[in-house]
Amino acid sequence: MKLTTLERNVLEMLLAGPEPELATLRAQAGSAQAADRRLSGVGFYTKFAFPSEPVPLPGRPTFDFGDVNAKSPQLAFGAGFVLFVRGGVLDALEGYTYDDPWPTDEASITLGFKGGVHKRDTILQLIRGAGTATRR
Repeated sequence: MKLTTLERNVLEMLLAGPEPELATLRAQAGSAQAADRRLSGVGFYTKFAFPSEPVPLPGRPTFDFGDVNAKSPQLAFGAGFVLFVRGGVLDALEGYTYDDPWPTDEASITLGFKGGVHKRDTILQLIRGAGTATRR
C-alpha cells in the first residue's frame, strides 16, 4: 500500500541534505511502500517494503533517528516521529503523541524540526558510526 502524504513529508524532512548517505536513504524512501501500518490510538507504526532490493547504506548501519515534530489543533502537546534503519535500509516509521489521541485529521498537522533546526550532523554521525546507536 502507498505511504500517506504525512509519512512522505516526514521522510522528506528527516532525510534532507546534500550528503550521499542521505541521498541513498531518500532513494529508498522514493520506492518505499507500506507493508503494514498499525494505529495505536496515540500514533502509528508503518513498516516499509520495497518493490526491489534497495541499495543499503555503506557499512549497513542500524540506528533510530527523529528530529521532526508535529503540531495540530487536535494535539495539546504535539507529536514526534522516529525513523528506524536496519542494516542500512529504511525499516519503519513511528509517529507518536505525547499525551493525546492521534489526530483524526492528518491534514491539520504541521511539521517542524525540534529546536527549529534539522540535526543533520546527528543522523550523519549515526550513519557513519560503528554498531547500533539511537538518537531521538
